[in-house]
Amino acid sequence: MHFGRSIRAAGAILALCTTVSLVGAASTSAASSPRGTITYAEAAGANPNYIFPFMSCAYASENNINQFQQLMYRPLYWFGLGASSSFVPSLSLAKPPVFNKTSRAVTITLKGWKFADGQAVNARSVMFFLNMFKANPTSYCGYTAGLGIPDQVSTASGRGDKVTIIFNRRVNPKWMLGNFLSEITPMPDAWDRTSARGRGHCATGGYNAASTKRACVAVQTYLDSLATSTATFSGAMWQSGADGPWRLTRFDAAGNATFRANAHYSGPRRAQVKYVKEVAFTTATAEVSRLEQGGLNVGYIDPSMLTSVARRPGAVGSNIASLAGRYRIDTGSPWAFNYAPFNFNPAVPGEAATAQHYIRQALQMAVDQPSIIASVFEGYGYPITTPLPPSTSKSIVGKVTNPYPFNLNAARALLTSHGWTLQADLAQPALQVMTCSAPGTAANQCGAGIPSGFQLNFKIVWTSGTPALDAMFNMEIAEWSSIGVVFTHTTDTSTNVIADCSSATGDNVCSWGTGWNYAPSNYPSGESLFTSTGDFNTGAYANPQMSALITGSIYGGSDLTAYARFAAADLPVLYEPLEGRVVEIDKRLKSNIGFAPNPLGNFMPEYLHF
Repeated sequence: MHFGRSIRAAGAILALCTTVSLVGAASTSAASSPRGTITYAEAAGANPNYIFPFMSCAYASENNINQFQQLMYRPLYWFGLGASSSFVPSLSLAKPPVFNKTSRAVTITLKGWKFADGQAVNARSVMFFLNMFKANPTSYCGYTAGLGIPDQVSTASGRGDKVTIIFNRRVNPKWMLGNFLSEITPMPDAWDRTSARGRGHCATGGYNAASTKRACVAVQTYLDSLATSTATFSGAMWQSGADGPWRLTRFDAAGNATFRANAHYSGPRRAQVKYVKEVAFTTATAEVSRLEQGGLNVGYIDPSMLTSVARRPGAVGSNIASLAGRYRIDTGSPWAFNYAPFNFNPAVPGEAATAQHYIRQALQMAVDQPSIIASVFEGYGYPITTPLPPSTSKSIVGKVTNPYPFNLNAARALLTSHGWTLQADLAQPALQVMTCSAPGTAANQCGAGIPSGFQLNFKIVWTSGTPALDAMFNMEIAEWSSIGVVFTHTTDTSTNVIADCSSATGDNVCSWGTGWNYAPSNYPSGESLFTSTGDFNTGAYANPQMSALITGSIYGGSDLTAYARFAAADLPVLYEPLEGRVVEIDKRLKSNIGFAPNPLGNFMPEYLHF
């Protein structure tokens, strides 16, 4: 279950890199009378614009979910605290799920926390969400056809504080918890309506009953009609469902939001300040100007604005002079990985070459990730060698070594050992390009489908208008040229770039620049990316062994280690360095475990105080 496919596809995921999140340590106590206000910068041009926590992909973004909705409406199971992406039972609305011996059924027991209107968060609250999801699954961006909830649910029922879900086959409990149960947002009876006065009966209907489906579609239609109306956001209906630490008291059309500590919050960490104000900006420059004026307690800054290079991933350099007196900086990695897909469409000129594993190896060995991180990201970046986020917990993946570190000599030797020699480029005679001089399929020959005289002359396209992306790929093109592989490039909109990735008339390599963000899915499995039926398999990659490993990780009992190692070795994509997040933090703010941005993008101001 992965949020934001269309957002990734449309390029709005650039907000991923311009959104910050800040958390502190867990605690069982809080100030008895919270005082003060924390002022937090929203990402430039990424103000919240949807409040209902059951949304289509058009609205599934960090600015709507992690930075806004989840302050008020908590998911059934919480992941991510401080710099960790791990499961946090104490912050969850239910006790840890209990799977039966065959992992085909799960029992969920609610803790009895309260919504702001006094109703208990109970089984009916969970069934409300499940019934709506079953009634209209494609309207929810967390839907993955054929997988998990709801498509693999045989029955679901709830009473009192318990919900039981039975699946049609064995599931991996970690996958089910991280990618499906954690995305259920319990909803209050006050939302079960088809109009301001009309009751809906979505929460109380039987799961999968025709009458329930009709009721839920009507309820969803009504709630969706209000969900973009900013004038209703701080009103009684939406705020009646607040079971998180905060309630929204003011919201304007520009996206400025004021939250007040929720006196009815039942969780272990109550707010330590009275108010949180989220401030909207139209440009990153305007946000930096506000920081320079001291008008923010937490803000974002693009790494390119920093003049001091970070020494290593996770470390920070010096702050810029205009901010250093009032703010300190911190950094962290997103719950993502960056990559550029190969186009495996057999009709694309050159596909026979990129289909050769050793050629993909040579291309990967010529990507100097450390230098790109230092020169393009000012040191605020993370090398990527697998499809897993840099902060992936050791509880779900073992050690994976980099099989293809930067080495131009080894990359060049790999090509020459397979029958390639440098000759004049037929298209650009001034250039030397590797040319097949030993056609055939033997170990020392060029490979299937590659004729004598074929030249390693490829095309690459990336998203236009991003200077960092231009700089990164210009560096890579120069390195590829040094091993005899010539790339010509074009740029386009991110939507067109993704369409190009598997087109018969497309380029050999493409990049929309921001890779894949798993959040809020918490188990970074690859079914969407690397199976033949994956809904974001943009390069049309297909490998039976990869599919088998992914199936084992989502249905069997295996963790992600074998999958990650194979994905690192087989190179279904070209791995690219991932830009880190950098936040500016008012030196007066305090937190128990530091200020590193949370990988999942969670903003949890209840852990902050002055």
